[in-house]
Amino acid sequence: MVQTTQILSKYLLEEFYACTQLRYSGKLAIRSSNQEYWSFYYRFGRIIWATGGMHPSRRWYRQMTQYCPYFDISTIKIRAADLALEHWDYQSIIALHRRDKLDSKQVEYIAENVIQEILFDLAQQQQLNQLTSIRDSQIILDLPITFTSTNLFIKRVETHIRDWNNAGFGNCSPDLAPTIQEHLNLQKIVSPAVYKNFTTFINGTYTLRDLSVLLKQDITRITTSLIPHISQGLIQLSKIPDLPLPGTVTINRTVPKKTQTLDGPLIACIDDSSQVCQILEQIIVSNGMRFLKIQDPIQALAKIIEYKPDLILLDLIMPVVHGYEICSQIRRISEFIDTPVIILTGSEGLFDRVRAKVVGSTDFLTKPIVADKIITMVKRHLPKYFAEEIPKIETKMSESSEFNIQNTSITKCD
Repeated sequence: MVQTTQILSKYLLEEFYACTQLRYSGKLAIRSSNQEYWSFYYRFGRIIWATGGMHPSRRWYRQMTQYCPYFDISTIKIRAADLALEHWDYQSIIALHRRDKLDSKQVEYIAENVIQEILFDLAQQQQLNQLTSIRDSQIILDLPITFTSTNLFIKRVETHIRDWNNAGFGNCSPDLAPTIQEHLNLQKIVSPAVYKNFTTFINGTYTLRDLSVLLKQDITRITTSLIPHISQGLIQLSKIPDLPLPGTVTINRTVPKKTQTLDGPLIACIDDSSQVCQILEQIIVSNGMRFLKIQDPIQALAKIIEYKPDLILLDLIMPVVHGYEICSQIRRISEFIDTPVIILTGSEGLFDRVRAKVVGSTDFLTKPIVADKIITMVKRHLPKYFAEEIPKIETKMSESSEFNIQNTSITKCD
């Protein structure tokens, strides 16, 4: 059983609070020794979203069922561009909010519930001293959807963990699914009504967290009702796979080569940073476009002439050759006079913007890299490729949901 005083290690608490004090914006990625991962997204020192855990897709379905019961969830489809991102669930919620399908309060409830659920999973780890964390300020979520302090999130999770442990569940994960092992023996000791509910819900299809939403009951109460049967071997808790991601679009992650013939535009990135190139590649390829990585600025012009990209993302500060010089060289070639060249820089100075225009750049984008800004910029300068784009999320209103079960209890006896 996890002790109350060991909810989070001193190392992680210091990391969380340091991000708050520094008003950090970016991703805090946490990894365990057995390759589990969790990511917390900060915006000006506050956690606004989190990802990771065993069942990201189940978690998304639970949130939509609980806080958006009027949606027919089966009709919601999410673009491949968003599904390719680690924070695809955030993107889907924001898309619904921007289309006025979710109000601000619903979005806030979902965000807070997701963050607390992932903090709970993190706190349940038995080997906290083997967790490591890395900050990545290149990935920033634009829209803050909750303003709850990190300290309050941690206090709530401490209370939840304490209640969970006091109920005798210890390190039993709420992501485990109960399944009946001894039907005949179970049928002998419970009423027909309870047994009927058991066979309906305790069938290895739903996790404890799923059941909490399905039955509209507190998860601790549900688990407490199952513990006697679990201890007798009548019911067993086991791991089950995650649900399929919403949407059915296949994502093409192939890096384009000269010999490939793809319909999407070819986007070139000239940047000596492998991390920046990796982030941009994920964003570009996941949106159905081709990507050309050029990390050696000396070879940039030759690669541009060879591959003839439709748009060029050009870092301003690089060793040996400056971004201004490369842009100027590109514009001297008649074939690339009209090719969009977007300058990437960490500076927002007016002088840099003016100079970038003088050497022939098309536009100017400040770092850190944000997926939405990159895609918006590409669409702005290559409109012909996006004229028939499918909307981000398609939804249909429904009076009921398949998970909307009224007045159901798995412990009630008639």
